[in-house]
This record gives sequence, structure tokens and C-alpha cells, in this order.
Amino acid sequence: MNSRPFGPLLALALLTLLTGSLLACGQQSDYYLHDGLENKDTVAELLALYDDASDAERFAIIREVADVYLADQDYDRAICFLTDMIERDDDFVYNTYFMLQIAWIYSQKEDFPIASLYLDRILKNHADLQVNGQSIHYSSLRQLIQLVTQPARRIEYRQELIERFPELINLGTEQFLLGKDYESIGEWDAAMDCYRQFSFNFSEDVPGYPVAIQYARNLIALSTTRKDWTYETLEELLDIIRQALATRNTYLLGQLRSKVGFFAMDWHQDKNDGNSQVLFDFAAFIDGDRVYYESTLDPASSAQEAFLRTWGWTERIAVWYLYFRKIDFPADPEFHGRWEWAGIYFGEKLQ
Repeated sequence: MNSRPFGPLLALALLTLLTGSLLACGQQSDYYLHDGLENKDTVAELLALYDDASDAERFAIIREVADVYLADQDYDRAICFLTDMIERDDDFVYNTYFMLQIAWIYSQKEDFPIASLYLDRILKNHADLQVNGQSIHYSSLRQLIQLVTQPARRIEYRQELIERFPELINLGTEQFLLGKDYESIGEWDAAMDCYRQFSFNFSEDVPGYPVAIQYARNLIALSTTRKDWTYETLEELLDIIRQALATRNTYLLGQLRSKVGFFAMDWHQDKNDGNSQVLFDFAAFIDGDRVYYESTLDPASSAQEAFLRTWGWTERIAVWYLYFRKIDFPADPEFHGRWEWAGIYFGEKLQ
């Protein structure tokens, strides 16, 4: 199995910390049968049975004793006990499970780097093991994905999860999250590949990302669509918008709107709502006198987005705010940071 991305200095620091904590572990029975232990007699009876027990019985004994310490939130003694039992019989088939339990205890102590080190060692150095129908490697990968903060490490673990356990996961969800991690480190080609796979395998919402499918489809469209509706500066775009409004040129308005994710909605709606994503026919709304526009942008405008109040549209809502924004798409440096007309808000602004 491939070596994991712990840098040499980080690994050395973690090993030093880990070694220091384990040196405090006592292997004498009085360490584990201390006077303050509520179930001292039970632990003593279990440990007395250990040497003559079968592997399955030893597994149960170790779990029960560890659970006694965990019930008392005596995490240090639980770690020492499990560590001592692993070292006592380093070929014991269930050691992988006990390492997973040690990692969980370190997580409870919020010693996340040490927990990650244990989980990483399980994957690198120990064969997978099924306990109660659950793969230890699967559990380790799941926990590592939650614990590690570096996207590059999370990418490796999530890739392994997808490759080894596709039947245990929502494939679309994992592909989307993998794409987000690639995106965060600027690996746009890999990110777009993940988003394409996600779009193909999408079956349910991604937890924490309610508009994931729209997000992915928009990025895919941006990567493949001719981007002739964008402008280098906002003033360039506003000038031609004003010209189209003044001349009631509905065809030009249609050409100027964004071809990816253009929305038309009231101020109460979510712009990612499927009902707001429209194919807009401006001819139906310019049927009387000319449409007017303010000479200046709305005060809420910024360096990244802008609002232009217009009025005189037909139908029941006469006031529209045209919404402009800078495009955020680092995958295409020539396109990234240009301006687009991204949508319309109907009615007066909410105060």
C-alpha cells in the first residue's frame, strides 16, 4: 500500500509525542486495578481469564476491560491498556481493531494528529479486518477524511475510499467532495473530471451542499461554453446594456445575459432555486414605452457585484434590478474576473 503523506518532520514530532505518552503506561496489574476503579473486581476477574482464553474470548476480554475505563472517561488508562495488550501479542488478529479504538479515544481527547497517525498506520501496516460486519479500513478512511485538514491528504484518503469501497458509499457525493478538494488546491482539470462524474452519478443531495448539482453543472458549462457574453470591465457591459434598453433591442438583451446560471426571481427567492433558472424572452416585457434606468448603480454595489435599477417593464412588476457580477472561475484565467449580467431581481429592493 502506498505510503501516506505525513512529512518527515511532522511524523517525527508525532512519534515523539506518542512515545512520550506511552512511556507513562504501566504494565503492572496495580496500574489497571487502582483503588479508585469502581469495577475493580470485574476487571481483575477478566484479566485472570486472559491467558487461557481463545482468540475470540481474548478479544471480548480486552474490549470489556477497555470499556470499563472508557465508562469512567479514564482515557489515558484505556490507551495504555490497549497499547500494552497490542505489544503483549503483536500478531493478535484483532490488534487492528484495538488500534482503531485507540484512534477514537485520541479523537475524544481532541488529540487529532495522534488519532490520524494511528488511522494512517492501520491503512499502511495492517491488513483489513471485519468486526461486526464493518471493515476497519473503511472506518479508518471515513475518520481520516473528517480529521485531516490538508486537502491534499484528504484527496488521497477519499480516492482510496472510492476505489476500495464503492458499494458502501454514495459515489456521487464522494466525487463532488473530491472535486471540491481538488478545486481548493487549484487542480482544476482533476476537479472538473470529478464534477462530470458527480453529474453522471448524482442521485441525492450532498450533505452541506444543497445546490451541489447546479454548482457542478454550471462549472461544467463554463468550461465548455463559448464565453462571448462577458466583458473586461463593468462599464463596458453597462454601456451596451443601456444602449439595448434605450433602443428596446430585445435580441441584444438576450445576447448579453449570462448563458450559464442566469436567474430571474423576486428578492425572497433563492437564486439557486430551480424555478429561478430561466430561458428569458425579453420581448414579452418591452411592449409599451421605453424602459428607463438609473444613471448610477445602487449603493449596495461593490467591486465584485453591482445592481442597476430599471423601470417601465410591462406585466405586473414594472421595476427590475439587473444584477452584474465578476465571474469566479480560476480554471480559465482569461475568463476569471470578467463581468457578466448574471440575473434579474423583480420589484423594489427589500429594506
